[in-house]
Amino acid sequence: MGSKKAMVAVVVAAASLGLEGASSLAAEDLQARGWAASCAACHGTEGRAVGAMPVLAGRPKQELYEALKAFKDGSRPATVMHQHAKGYSDEQLKRIAEYFAKQKP
Repeated sequence: MGSKKAMVAVVVAAASLGLEGASSLAAEDLQARGWAASCAACHGTEGRAVGAMPVLAGRPKQELYEALKAFKDGSRPATVMHQHAKGYSDEQLKRIAEYFAKQKP
């Protein structure tokens, strides 16, 4: 009987850790979504642009990140993107790129 209680305690502890990890992941996704929201004015909701602006939704994460880095360091010409990109750390740019890569085009 004692081993059953120990087993239940281990399962409950493991489940708690799993839920905590999922909660942390959800919070990170919400944070990246918040940063990406500033892109909606030009690139549409969740990166689904209509018209002349590039669609960001569903594009490869690395491609998006490299473009953002190039805007940030000035090696890619831009009208306003260089200003936007300079406002974020490299880690934030990675998370923004990941957010858009996960969106359905």
